[in-house]
Amino acid sequence: MPSQSHRGRFVWHELLTTDTKAAEGFFTKVVGWKAKPFDQSYTLLMTGKQNRAGLMTLPDDAKNMGAPPHWESYVAVPNVDETAKQAAALGGKVLKAPSDIPNVGRFAVLQDPQGASFAIFKGTGEMPIDDKPAIGDFSWHELATTDWKAALGFYKNLFGWQETNSMDMGPQGTYQMFGLDGKTMGGVYNARPQQPGAPSWLPYIRIPDAKKSAAVIKKLGATVINGPMEVPGGDMITMGLDLQGIPFAVHSVKAAAASKPASKPAKKAAKKPAKKAARKAKPAKRAAAKKRPAARKKAAKRAPAKKSKKAGGRRR
Repeated sequence: MPSQSHRGRFVWHELLTTDTKAAEGFFTKVVGWKAKPFDQSYTLLMTGKQNRAGLMTLPDDAKNMGAPPHWESYVAVPNVDETAKQAAALGGKVLKAPSDIPNVGRFAVLQDPQGASFAIFKGTGEMPIDDKPAIGDFSWHELATTDWKAALGFYKNLFGWQETNSMDMGPQGTYQMFGLDGKTMGGVYNARPQQPGAPSWLPYIRIPDAKKSAAVIKKLGATVINGPMEVPGGDMITMGLDLQGIPFAVHSVKAAAASKPASKPAKKAAKKPAKKAARKAKPAKRAAAKKRPAARKKAAKRAPAKKSKKAGGRRR
C-alpha cells in the first residue's frame, strides 16, 4: 500500500482517447513503448517489463459529462475516500466516486476548482517511486490553468506540495514550480487564451531526443504546437497534438559534457610557460652582452674569480 511518504506523488498515467489503435501505433513510434493487452478494454504501454501507462477508450459517462479525450494523471494518497471528501470541501468536484479495481487498488477522478481533472489512487501493494525517471517514464507534470495561485493552493492543501523555484515568463506571468521533500515534480502557470485543453494537466514523457521527435511527430501526421526548444538547464522539450488532437509532451535530458584526459592539457601547459621563459631570457642576454667588454676590463684587474661566478649565474 502507498505509505504516507507516497502522498502527493504521481504514480500512473492513462490516455483516454477515441481511437485506441491509432493512439497505440502513434506512441509506440514516438516514445518507443511496446503495447500489451491487459484485458479487452485496456492496454498497457511498456518499456521492457516496466508498465509506464494505460490506454483505453474514453468512457461514455465521461463523454456525457463533457470530458474531452485527454491524458489523466494519478496521484497517490493514503486514503482515497477521505481525499475525495477533502477535495470537495476545498472547492473541487468528484467526477467519479471512489471505486475499486480488483487486485489493483482504489481510485477516484476529481476536478480542481479551476476545472482541471486528475485522479487519486491507493494501490493494493507497495508502489516503487523513481525519483530519476528512466526513458519511457513520465518526468514532468504541468498544469495550465486560469488562476495558478489559487490552483496551487488547492493542491498544496490536498497533497502537501511545496513551492520550489519560479520563472518569469514576461507578459504571460509566472511559471511556478512545485514538489515534495526537495524534489521538483512540475510547474503551474496561467494558460494563454484559447490554449488547447486548458485548464488541464499535461504529463511529459522522457525520451532519448525531444528534438528528433518533432520530425517523427510530423511524419506520422500529428501536429507540433511548441518546440523543439531548449528549457532552462539545457533540457529539450516538444509539445504536440496526437492523431486524435490530444495534447502531449516529450522531454529529453541534456547530455553530460564529455570529460577530457587530464594528462594532455597538463603537458601543453608545461611547454608553453617554458617557451615564454626562454623568449624573455634572450633580451636579457643581449643587454648583458653589451656591458661585457667594459666589465671584463675591470674584472680582469680586480677579481677574475668573481667574473666566472657572474658568468655562471647568467647561464642558469
